[in-house]
Amino acid sequence: MEATITSKGQVTLPKALREALNLSTGDKLSFELGKEGEVRMTPKHSPIHLLKGLLPAPESPVSLDEMKRAIQKRGSTL
Repeated sequence: MEATITSKGQVTLPKALREALNLSTGDKLSFELGKEGEVRMTPKHSPIHLLKGLLPAPESPVSLDEMKRAIQKRGSTL
């Protein structure tokens, strides 16, 4: 696979590579330079537990029945 460096120093990773590594917009990458000039790129996937607390808690809890009704209502409008 090949890529071209832009005048701003940016590189677009080939689609096949992005798909193979499950990368998407906003993902972070780590780069290490080896002794002989080789570069190692590693995706920096965050562990799922780091997402806890990312969203605010709801004002009031929602029951399973309320969730099911909302899903059914949305499904009937498609």
